[in-house]
Amino acid sequence: MKFKTYILIAICIFTAGCSDFLELAPKDATNVKNFYRNAADMQAAVNAAYGMLTSSGEYGYAYYNVSETRSDNTYNFEVGGNLPDAELDQFKMASTNEITRLMWIDTYRGILACNAVLDHIDGATMDQALRDRFIGEAKFLRALKYFNMVRTFGDIPLVLSETKSVSEGYGQARVATAEVYNQIVIDLTEAEQKLPLAYTGSDIGRATKGAAKALLGKVYLTSGNFAKAKDKLKEVIDQGNYRLLDDYAALWPVANANHQESIFEVQFKKGGTGTGSSFYNNFAPRNSGTNVIKVGFAGGRNNPTADMVAAYERGDARKAASLATGYTDAATGKFVPDPYTLKYQDTPFAEGDADNNWTVLRYADVLLMYAEAINEVNNGPTAEAYDAINAVRKRAKLAALPAGMSKAAFALAMEHERQVELAFEGHRWFDLVRTGREVVVMNQHFKSPVVAEFNAVFPIPQTQIDVNPQGIKQNPGYTF
Repeated sequence: MKFKTYILIAICIFTAGCSDFLELAPKDATNVKNFYRNAADMQAAVNAAYGMLTSSGEYGYAYYNVSETRSDNTYNFEVGGNLPDAELDQFKMASTNEITRLMWIDTYRGILACNAVLDHIDGATMDQALRDRFIGEAKFLRALKYFNMVRTFGDIPLVLSETKSVSEGYGQARVATAEVYNQIVIDLTEAEQKLPLAYTGSDIGRATKGAAKALLGKVYLTSGNFAKAKDKLKEVIDQGNYRLLDDYAALWPVANANHQESIFEVQFKKGGTGTGSSFYNNFAPRNSGTNVIKVGFAGGRNNPTADMVAAYERGDARKAASLATGYTDAATGKFVPDPYTLKYQDTPFAEGDADNNWTVLRYADVLLMYAEAINEVNNGPTAEAYDAINAVRKRAKLAALPAGMSKAAFALAMEHERQVELAFEGHRWFDLVRTGREVVVMNQHFKSPVVAEFNAVFPIPQTQIDVNPQGIKQNPGYTF
């Protein structure tokens, strides 16, 4: 059972009265003067931080654009247009791009919600164990949001408490990426100490100790601290409460959400409450009508590229569970070769209102990151690294990797394995940037020199530069 029904009133408390800048401007005192008094108030506040994950600027829309559509995995139907999705897909982004503007605004709204919890929780009357858990949840969520922001934009404002005035909000300046990563590590280190191993009943879906450890392992891997990544990911493995599901296809049905391979999912809930997901509609082929979906518009977004379709080895069981190569037109009886992902299928309550969660972390990701970290630390793969990646391949009905691979060969095998195992889940672009492979791989994909090194980060939204031109400068390479 999912813990969300998110408390929409709580979300409104953190978004009312906000300016467009950072969405961290002061809240209306009349909304909060009698709030944050007890455990129920603080749970509503924590739920608001979770609730922002479903927003358009976070996992509801922006995240899959910056992590998958940006990569060679997927493309947007409007490749010839000037819609924000197509701009991002084709590396023709302006600083006025609506997707990155939404991401900046909504993610900082979520950070505001986390900061509100952390600033007020000591004054609430409540059980200390529950207080600690709420602190752990808020710090995990703040770390996740900052991790997504720093990977997307590079240097960003680092705001760790509620903004008390409009002028203070307008004065928040960018800080170095290293400083942001340092704070993420601090937050996750404290979160893992305060969070439980698991939940039951209506609390299933909240952040756990394993989620904090797994995210911290990914943060260490991203920042190049391979030894710490190896150790932290081994802790997740040694917990013993996660496992690979026997059937890859069993990962995706909405009835099987929050399964034993899942470490952290963004919880969506359909039903006309504004908390449903739009992936089912957005990921269907644009011209498919009702041949693929039965309710609402087919968006033609996040469609598998020809490179992605061809990436699977012969016999890989993940391909049939991950994508369809097309659909049969009911009117003509003809097959239409228009690939689309199968990982987000549901019968929605209405258009853009389905139950599909977004999986942020799962055990297969941990095993693959662990193998990668070992390869880096030991200057080549060990038996333990082979065991980790081959467990994932065995589930996919594939043979084990050959022994005796060099460090470079194993790294490329790992890149391929992550692409096909985690396809359409929001990893590919950040994996390429993390390993310094984005320029080579993407220019091979485009068959021309479209991508440059400065594209590793996105342009800062112009709205943020306009309100704070001294503290927020545009990223190098972006002149418009």
